[in-house]
Amino acid sequence: QVQLVESGGGLVKAGDSLSLSCAASGRTFSGSAMGWFRQAPGKERDFVAAITWSGGFKYYVDSVKGRFTISRDNAKNTVYLQMNSLTPEDTAVYYCAAADQRAPSGYSSRYYYTQSRSYDYWGQGTQVTVSS
Repeated sequence: QVQLVESGGGLVKAGDSLSLSCAASGRTFSGSAMGWFRQAPGKERDFVAAITWSGGFKYYVDSVKGRFTISRDNAKNTVYLQMNSLTPEDTAVYYCAAADQRAPSGYSSRYYYTQSRSYDYWGQGTQVTVSS
């Protein structure tokens, strides 16, 4: 059974840091792109960050650039999201996801991996709450 399990969420104050982990099991995802998305109450699930299979390319939504860092350890089948300088606007449930397919012809990887429909597997999410 393929599973993605997120951990590391919690309640922090504005300006604090959190490190999220997503451990995959059931198969290797070393050939898959991995992404983080988040969903705030009453809002749609939005892209946060993605990393290609080798870690050679990383993509971020503008609002987290310079504050969040995505990384992966293929030997551990795990992807991470280091979040610094958190603000209340970062409050959401954070989901990790895995995409097996490369971007189709005519699509840039940057665009392709920001789309939730590009991902084949999803975790259950971990809550991040940032108080002011």
